[in-house]
Amino acid sequence: MSVDTLADLLGGEMTPAALQEAAQLAAGLSDGEIVGLVERLSAARACVLLQTLDERRALAVFEALDAAHQAVLVDTLGEDAATDLFVAMDPDDRVSLLDELSPDLAEHFLAQLDPRERGLTSLVLGSPRQSIGRRMSPEVVSVPVTDTVDQALARVRLRLHDAETVYTLPVVDESGVLVGVLGLRRLLATAPETPVADVMRPAESGVVTEDAERTARRFLDRKLLGMPIVDADRRLVGIVTVDDALAITEEADSQDVARQGGTEALRRPYLSTAVGDLVRSRIVWLLVLAVSAALTVQVLEIFEATLTEVVVLALFIPLLTGTGGNTGNQAATTITRALALGDVTPRDISRVLLREARVGTLLGAVLGSLAFLIAGVIYGPQIGLVIGLTLLSVCTIAATVGGAMPIIAQKLRADPAVFSNPFISTFTDATGLVVYFLIARAVLQL
Repeated sequence: MSVDTLADLLGGEMTPAALQEAAQLAAGLSDGEIVGLVERLSAARACVLLQTLDERRALAVFEALDAAHQAVLVDTLGEDAATDLFVAMDPDDRVSLLDELSPDLAEHFLAQLDPRERGLTSLVLGSPRQSIGRRMSPEVVSVPVTDTVDQALARVRLRLHDAETVYTLPVVDESGVLVGVLGLRRLLATAPETPVADVMRPAESGVVTEDAERTARRFLDRKLLGMPIVDADRRLVGIVTVDDALAITEEADSQDVARQGGTEALRRPYLSTAVGDLVRSRIVWLLVLAVSAALTVQVLEIFEATLTEVVVLALFIPLLTGTGGNTGNQAATTITRALALGDVTPRDISRVLLREARVGTLLGAVLGSLAFLIAGVIYGPQIGLVIGLTLLSVCTIAATVGGAMPIIAQKLRADPAVFSNPFISTFTDATGLVVYFLIARAVLQL
């Protein structure tokens, strides 16, 4: 277990002999194993590990880390080592790191770049946050539409070492406007004298200001290797590759899952996240749930007399609130995912409401029927009827509201995932109890 051995070694005193042994152990590990180890170590030990690697591997490992984690290591590496890594990074990776640094440090790093690299980095940095332009690479090999296949291949060979990708080649006219794309395989399989215009295909592209997650999901849905990014006039400005798209969607999914669970997504690996950051990621949502609990208490206080007359009603409160919350969360999760994939748009809200109301009614009918039979046998038919009707009502309301909230959130330009578990639970707990006691009063004639 070289990884564990190296981790134990780095946890001890770093003498010259220990550093040499650490370098030998690291040489026998893959880049992925090194990345995993860096994510588990303290910043100081992680920097020691990076410094045992050669320049190429250190850069590969550093670029594989989350930008927030990179920023922590920059503070520990020292100015010279951090500057060397920053200068060697790709422009899009630099921008992600710059977003995590203080303005003074970011300005210092930018000043270390040569004019060409500073220009490429500024191109990405000038795109709006959360846009696909912030995640594109400006180092793209483009092919003029007037080229032959042989001329296009010559351009590819010249840029093999600095281009983001050569598997997808945007084709542009004399003004730099995107007119098509050409795959490297098609290029290699075509006669050298063939005009590029005869073998290119229509381009699937993204606009630099478009939302990054939406563009990435469209990219993956089309099963592309690369997608050209254009400006408002369709001039080519960069390219996004499949690994970029996967990283964007993974970040978005992690954030959605975290918020649906009542917390904020961690911006660094768990073991390298400070305890204070863990607390901050959870406290807001706990306060929201505390408000939910306070509302529930208020409802119970209002209907205290009803509970006093029929004490058995209190036994079913956890069942009803839990079922309502789960039903609403199921609907919200389904619609949030459908919005992310583009299967549903805000214009579909009426159709979503109708479908979720039908789904909730059917779920409530099944659960309510079972509850009527079981509770009716144990506590009598009237109690069974109260529980059955309440489940029918609560499931219908919860599913409808749960389906609507993510769409409303998107219309308000908020994150649909924010309107998930905590807010659904707050709504269904309070309204479910009101419905429960109103039905109990009507059926039991209290």
